[in-house]
Amino acid sequence: MGVGGEPLKGHLDMLVLSVLDGGEAHGYRVIEHLRAASGGVFDLPEGTVYPVLHRLERAGYLRSRWAKGAGPKRRVYTLTSRGRRALDGQKESWQAFTRAVSAVIGAS
Repeated sequence: MGVGGEPLKGHLDMLVLSVLDGGEAHGYRVIEHLRAASGGVFDLPEGTVYPVLHRLERAGYLRSRWAKGAGPKRRVYTLTSRGRRALDGQKESWQAFTRAVSAVIGAS
């Protein structure tokens, strides 16, 4: 069961930054990690994730470089200190939101 981009709107930045918090990765690796870590729930197409990576880089949250491995050159992304601060803030907001939702649905 996959989740499309609409339910993730507003949260995809946090998820991508979280993946890159574990170290540098190319775009397809970010997609693979999201899919694997979520048990297939976040099965996102490249056309959803790459624009997010580019936007986060323009915002200064990521930096990228070209890396050559066994295959073709790939752009790899790394979290910047600004990106880490953004991620920390987004995590705090998410945790406050989930606590509030849990309080409401647990109170019924």
